[in-house]
Amino acid sequence: MKHAMLFLALVAAGAAAADGPYLATGIKIGEVTPDAAMVWARLTRDAERVPFGGPMPIIRSRNDVPEVTYPEGASVDALEGACPGAPGEVRVRYAPAGTEAWRETAWQGVDPERDFTCRVLLEGLTPDTRYVLRVETRGPEGAPGQTIEGGFRTAPGPEVPARVVFTVTTGQRYPHQDAPGGGFRIYDAMLALDPNFFVHTGDILYYDELAKSLELARWHWARTYSLPTNVNFHRQVASYFEKDDHDTWCNDCWPGMETKRMGAFTFAQGQAVFLEQVPMSEKTYRTFRWGKDLQIWLVEGRDYRSANALPDGPEKTIWGAEQKAWFKRTVSASDAAFRVLISPTPLVGPDRPRKADNHANATFAHEGRELRRFIADQERMIVVCGDRHWQYVSVDGETGLREYSCGPASDEHAGGWKQEDVRPEHRYLNVIGGYLAVTVDREGGRPVMRLRHCGVDGDVLHEDVLRAE
Repeated sequence: MKHAMLFLALVAAGAAAADGPYLATGIKIGEVTPDAAMVWARLTRDAERVPFGGPMPIIRSRNDVPEVTYPEGASVDALEGACPGAPGEVRVRYAPAGTEAWRETAWQGVDPERDFTCRVLLEGLTPDTRYVLRVETRGPEGAPGQTIEGGFRTAPGPEVPARVVFTVTTGQRYPHQDAPGGGFRIYDAMLALDPNFFVHTGDILYYDELAKSLELARWHWARTYSLPTNVNFHRQVASYFEKDDHDTWCNDCWPGMETKRMGAFTFAQGQAVFLEQVPMSEKTYRTFRWGKDLQIWLVEGRDYRSANALPDGPEKTIWGAEQKAWFKRTVSASDAAFRVLISPTPLVGPDRPRKADNHANATFAHEGRELRRFIADQERMIVVCGDRHWQYVSVDGETGLREYSCGPASDEHAGGWKQEDVRPEHRYLNVIGGYLAVTVDREGGRPVMRLRHCGVDGDVLHEDVLRAE
């Protein structure tokens, strides 16, 4: 009820700005560290998205090349969920919660060449502190527009043993929404946990069928992040984003891949659109420390990979040499009690034999074995992965490496594995939607990590407890 009332207040704030600009696609808060955060905003022409039931693009194929048309009188700006962009400026005011120590950024213009988005960096923050913020907008002539209020918590410093809660999901397909009024039930369930941060492992949306141009790719982001559940969640919780195949370009894609099925939309455009639509820097692999007991690694699985069909061997890669060297160097240097690789795709699996896109597949066996052995040699390091449309806990038979698949964002999106197909690697298997909730804390002075697989409404389906002895 509290979150619903907050969302109503948010809508009312938008309605008061009669002439705009508006924030129909909400805000996102990301890349949080002990002393910094990044706020993403996009200005929109209208206060609300085009309602459900609006026009949809019509895709026909001629000689395997897609042709896009719209219903008579419609354009991309009139499609269901569309939120056309608008010019103007953004400013962020922020303060530690419960204080009047407000600071503000300079007004910053949105970029029409980047879908009217901007990223505002907040620096000089206090570690392990809840901040409230207010994203203000104004039009090109200075008239005030919509304001959105929100908040986030900064990370504790690396010397502080702190309780940290985070959640992880994957596979957020727009037609598979399950929340009344639009959106996904997992977001209210995760809010109830008051997480320090959230990770989306990729497949945030699915370009394959309808994103046949740059403008249609951007429409996918607008219709997804104007959903009420998504707007309400992301203004209150810091997030880290990774991309996978479906939100880079198309299924199982790699740089240099040739296909006619994506029309005028290119792999390079997909890379650029991702960076314009989320709060992050240009470097898509990075690591974050959350107190003395937790460090996470977020990796890039599309930009540096070899073609899937190439013969396997020492030179075939998903991560690329530079990223792999960075990963090994930073993991080896870490003294966190628990180290977690959060990967867009699996390293352990098991996966289906016909798949050829990840480290659990035979097509990338050499690099997969190299990474599993390295990670397993580290003390108290695990893998959390997305991509697979089912939840599992698996233990690699060769190295003992543990992998936790978070599962997709809704039950309707679950599938791809048979519930009765339990393999020797499995410690838990559930073909269901939901998310993974992780808590790092101390019990009796010793670090403890609890990993809970949850259903779409937050029901705990499975729990593991890992202890630093």
